[in-house]
Amino acid sequence: MAKIKSVYICSSCGYESAKWLGKCPGCGEWNSMNEEIKETVKAKSPASSLSKSAIYSPPQEITKIDTDDEKRYLTGSKELNRVLGGGLVKGSLVLIGGDPGIGKSTMLMQVCDHMGKDGRKVLYVSGEESKRQIKLRASRLGVEGENIFLYTETDCQTICEIIKEEAPGLVVIDSIQTMSISDLSSSPGSVTQVRECTNMFMRCAKSLDVPIIVVGHVNKDGAIAGPKVLEHIVDTVLYFEGDKQMTYRILRAIKNRYGSTNEIGVLEMSDKGLFDVANPSLMLLSGRPKNVSGTCVACAMEGTRPILAEVQGLVCASGYGNPRRMATGFDFNRMSLLLAVLEKRAGFYFSNADAYLNIVGGLRLDEPAVDLAVAIALVSSLKDKPIDECTLAFGELGLAGEIRAVSHCELRISEAQRLGFKRCIVPYYSLKNINKANYPGIEIIGVKNIREAFSAIS
Repeated sequence: MAKIKSVYICSSCGYESAKWLGKCPGCGEWNSMNEEIKETVKAKSPASSLSKSAIYSPPQEITKIDTDDEKRYLTGSKELNRVLGGGLVKGSLVLIGGDPGIGKSTMLMQVCDHMGKDGRKVLYVSGEESKRQIKLRASRLGVEGENIFLYTETDCQTICEIIKEEAPGLVVIDSIQTMSISDLSSSPGSVTQVRECTNMFMRCAKSLDVPIIVVGHVNKDGAIAGPKVLEHIVDTVLYFEGDKQMTYRILRAIKNRYGSTNEIGVLEMSDKGLFDVANPSLMLLSGRPKNVSGTCVACAMEGTRPILAEVQGLVCASGYGNPRRMATGFDFNRMSLLLAVLEKRAGFYFSNADAYLNIVGGLRLDEPAVDLAVAIALVSSLKDKPIDECTLAFGELGLAGEIRAVSHCELRISEAQRLGFKRCIVPYYSLKNINKANYPGIEIIGVKNIREAFSAIS
């Protein structure tokens, strides 16, 4: 007979403990241990649990496995296809997370519409909304609903049976936190339910060769709610980034077994749904002020795509004993390091001034190649000297004040030339990989240290 006992499970990593602990020994999180009821059943011997008629597939040599007929499903969005690595793979399990209201369900409804028009059967399973609510959203987005079947259910086992009977070409689960398995006594959304439901959908996707997209809620820190093992189970993890008050959204791959994790997709939200942004650089540079100090254009590489973004710096006298530092879209600690280098190696004193940094458009730039543009923007604001609007800068700034070489210089310069820039400040040691004859009409200046960079723009 089953015995019922109470255990404490960490909501972050899934660590189990017989008693409550203030700090999880597994991941170090505080106040993450939640009480759950666990049933223990007397374990069967391995011999009795195996069926005598079980059929096992023998090991197969990797060179004899044929992948020529492998075809990806296009989603109707070039940006989403780029992030996925070319489209949806049959039998894959994709997890999409993001803040509430950022556009997860909207994008998935548009994907369903495109797949349905291609003649594939789509099963949309919702545990949060009724069929009428989903129909209203589909009508607002202009989704015709061809080959789209709605199913409102929260029992994971029932859903897997329906998938097996209907044999759809795509399944959408909205959301994994509402799903549950009746054999488990814990409530929906708990660590055990989320983990086991995801495991069941994973086995269903692999055995039936059906792609399944799962929506995951996020907690207050922005991470997907549930144990971290949830992201290890799925094949692809996508995050929606961006401010809900702005129209632009950034789709980023955190994990992808079928493509690169460096690619991002840029989409624009409208009342008719999400639309691809074909030229993100032009979008991020629109509305730039002229003849204003404290602005410089940087070029960052997101996978194989160069993206130009405006870096804004503001330096003003501090009214307090401790000057303030604030960075939006850029690492705060990296900004403090660059200020120290500018003060020590270039003689620009920020110790008695407040410094603010902003990356326009809601984009976050973590690449070291943005260091030079950040430094130029801050010094421009400190000296109140505008930078030519047709100037672009990229390069990594070292602690000795040197400008170090970065990768993909030719792609960055080509993007700058396409958008009409006339001057590029680049690391001196990157010039050996650049043929200036290929870029007529644009001046390429190589600099060795931070002082030479300021002299080049003066």
